[in-house]
Amino acid sequence: MALRWRRTHLGTEADRATFRTLHTASLASPALREGLTERSAARSVKHLRALLGTPAVAVTDAAGLLAWDGIGEHHGVHAAPLAGTTIEQGSTRVAAADELRCLTASCPLRQVVISPLVVEGTVVGTLQAFTDVATASLVRACDEVAAWVSTQLELAELDASRNRLMEAEVRALRAQISPHFIYNSLGAIASFVRTDPDRARELLLEFADFTRYSFRRHGEFTTLSEELRSIERYLLLEQARFGDRLGVTLRIAPEVLPVAIPFLCIQPLVENAVRHGVADQGRGHITIAAIDNGLECLIEVEDDGVGEDPERVRRALAGDAELDSTGLGNVDVRLRSTFGDQYGLVVETAPGAGTKVIVRVPKFSPGVHA
Repeated sequence: MALRWRRTHLGTEADRATFRTLHTASLASPALREGLTERSAARSVKHLRALLGTPAVAVTDAAGLLAWDGIGEHHGVHAAPLAGTTIEQGSTRVAAADELRCLTASCPLRQVVISPLVVEGTVVGTLQAFTDVATASLVRACDEVAAWVSTQLELAELDASRNRLMEAEVRALRAQISPHFIYNSLGAIASFVRTDPDRARELLLEFADFTRYSFRRHGEFTTLSEELRSIERYLLLEQARFGDRLGVTLRIAPEVLPVAIPFLCIQPLVENAVRHGVADQGRGHITIAAIDNGLECLIEVEDDGVGEDPERVRRALAGDAELDSTGLGNVDVRLRSTFGDQYGLVVETAPGAGTKVIVRVPKFSPGVHA
C-alpha cells in the first residue's frame, strides 16, 4: 500500500508569528551590531519596518536621517526635526499631522511614532514609524523594537570598546619592548661590522624585520607561523649577543603553523624566558614547542633559568602591573578575551626550577582570522 504524504504546519498561528518575528529580528541584527551608521541603517531598516508592519520607517542619528524604507519618502526631510524633539525628551512620542506638514493630498501618512535609540544612557538616534493612525499597540511595538535596536547598538559599542582595548594592550606590549634589547642588538651588530660584515648585514636585516613585525599597524590576529618567524629573528639577535651561552631548541608541528592567534601573544613569553631564564644567570637554554593536539594547538615556552615565585606569577596574571614587567598578564587577558576563560596561560615555575609557560588555543575559532 502506498503511503501518501501531506504537508502540515507545525505549531499554532501564535507560534508561527513568533518565529517570523524572531527570524526578521535575526536578519536585522548583524547590521545593527556594526553600530549606528548609514550603512547599518540602510541594511536593517526594511527588516525593522517588517517588524512594525507600518507603511514607512525611518532611522536617524542625532544629526539627521540615516535610512528610509516604504512609501512617502518626501517625509524624509521631516525626520531630523522629529528626531530632535524626541532626543531632547528621551521618550517615545506620537507626532500628528501638524508636525508632518504634508502637502501631498494623496499621502496616507498622517502620524508618526518616534522612539529614542539609547546607548549607555545617551540618546544617539530615533526609530520612526509612519502610519495613518498611531494606535496604542503600534506605540508599544515601536517602543519595544527601539529598545531591542538599542540593545544591539550597545553590543556593537561593547565590541568596539573591546577592539579599542585590545589595540591599547598591543600598544602597551610594543612599548614594553626593552630599550636594552634594542641597544644590545645594535651593539652586537656593530661588533660584527669589521670582523664579519656579512653577518652584520644579515643581523641588521633581521633586526629591521623584527621591529617591522612588532610595530605593524594592521590586524588584531596573526598566524602562529608569522609569530614564530618573528621570535626566530629575536632569538638570532639575542644569540649574537650571548653566543653559545644561549641554547635554543624548537619543536614545531607543521600542522599548527596556520593557526590564528592574537598578535604578539607568544613573543612576550619568549622575551620573558630570555630575560629571566638566561640573562639573569648569564647562560641558559630555551625550548619552544608547538604541538598538534586534535582540535587544539599547545604552545610551550620553557627555560632552565632561576625560576619565579609562584605567588608573584599569580599576582602578575591577576593584573598587578608592578610585577608584570614582560606582559604575561596582558597576554593572559587577551587569550581569555579571544577564546574564552579556559584558554588562559598556565605557568609552571618555582625558585631554582626554571619556568614553563603553556598556551592552549583552538585551531579554529569563530571570528578569529589572521
